[in-house]
Amino acid sequence: MPVVVLLGLMAFALWLHTRALGQALWMDEGLSIGIASQPLFDIPHTLRVDGSPPLYYMLLSVWTDVIGDGPAETQGLSVAISLLAVPGALWAGWSLFGRRTGYIAAALFAFNGFITAYAQETRMYALMIVLSLLVTGAFLEVFVYRRRNYLPFFAVVLALMLYTHNWGLFVTAGSLIALLLLVFMAEERRPLVRDGLIGFGCAGLLYLPWLPTLVHQVQHTGAPWLNAPRLGAPVQISKSLLGGGTVTVALVLAAGSGLAAIIQRRTDERERTAILAAAALGVGTLAVAWLFSQFSPAWTTRYLGVALGPILLLAALGLARAGHLGLVGLVIILGIWAVPKTYDLRNKSNAADLRKAAVPQLHPGDLVISMQPEQTPLLDYHLSQLGGIEGLHWATPLGAVSRPNVMDWTDSQERLEHATTARNLEPLLAKLPRAGRVLLVHPVTSRVDDWDAPWTQLVRRRSAQWGYAVATDRRFKRIGVVPPNYRRATRIGVRGVLYERVG
Repeated sequence: MPVVVLLGLMAFALWLHTRALGQALWMDEGLSIGIASQPLFDIPHTLRVDGSPPLYYMLLSVWTDVIGDGPAETQGLSVAISLLAVPGALWAGWSLFGRRTGYIAAALFAFNGFITAYAQETRMYALMIVLSLLVTGAFLEVFVYRRRNYLPFFAVVLALMLYTHNWGLFVTAGSLIALLLLVFMAEERRPLVRDGLIGFGCAGLLYLPWLPTLVHQVQHTGAPWLNAPRLGAPVQISKSLLGGGTVTVALVLAAGSGLAAIIQRRTDERERTAILAAAALGVGTLAVAWLFSQFSPAWTTRYLGVALGPILLLAALGLARAGHLGLVGLVIILGIWAVPKTYDLRNKSNAADLRKAAVPQLHPGDLVISMQPEQTPLLDYHLSQLGGIEGLHWATPLGAVSRPNVMDWTDSQERLEHATTARNLEPLLAKLPRAGRVLLVHPVTSRVDDWDAPWTQLVRRRSAQWGYAVATDRRFKRIGVVPPNYRRATRIGVRGVLYERVG
């Protein structure tokens, strides 16, 4: 029976997670593919100029060598990883709270809309969600249920999270907050402290080789492309992780009643302690991230998946203990999540439309200038890698780009602040021969409120300045706009203006 349920849930998850597979790639996916295209053991060094840990990109590099590097193939790695959340949830729920909780947890992770969205993206977020679940489950096994045989597993999955995304540092902080709570509540504190030192210490030792690179990244690769989060973060969490008000209300009423009953009855003290510890882990992670982002903004919707592990595990326990109300709540939640929402996924970017219109009009030696520097790897992927034009020259407002499939974030804010058309643009245009063409690719910035962070404001300003400079340069004749029609992008769209040198 468990095997049949597990396979059925994984099959349904596979169907949900492939409704928009390969339909569109956006800017960050271009960054992933570009980094993964480097030689496998060069990736950690390459990331010194990016700002991310290496695990996901190295997995993607191996995956593309075997499966391929087309849009659907690269997104397929996230699909495969996302399916692991279903057996992971079954294990965590069943092992900690019983069979019923395990089945419900597996269903929640199979149907959840946030997982469905990021399972179809060539980024590390599906991996972060799975690791979030495993870290939460292992933490509760070790520090609440005192099953010390899980201690090596906890250290390893925590280290893997740290090597996947820098928000793993916030998860580590949240886990430490939960451990401090347990130590405070415990009658015998020394064994907990000892196991905490072993578990977190081993994870830290595994992460130690990456620390020099992390320090370099912190000093040189940050770009303030986000604003500090505000007090509306709970609403953002509800909408993004849970799918909106209806699901949130169902969880609060149904799962909340089940969790409240456990806490009030105190029939199983360990289960009550597990609820408090998982809540402290999830809330602590988000609270530390929110506070950190007041000083160095790092808060954005796609990073919030690190909280799904404790949230959905607690939801499964609450629904399992809420009787008929829990069953009704579960039906409502799964019914809403079971309807695929694919528009946003199919229209993440219109870069493929630009490729279709621009490639027939470009030739080897022509110049492509990406006015949003971090768009360059995606544009290179579409214009050069997917059967496009070989021998294109690349540039951004930061200057000529020798490796267009990797974004160099080194001191990028400072470099962009000092970029001028005379210093950075004119030498590029002067090298272009007569009849040579330049494609100026601008980000679509019609929603000004999305472009008010320090980095994005500057990108928008430089895009306008350079666009005006080329448009009024008498050496160049405007050929046209690509693509001719704009298909609205739900992430960041692009528009290109093609010029030819005539004088």
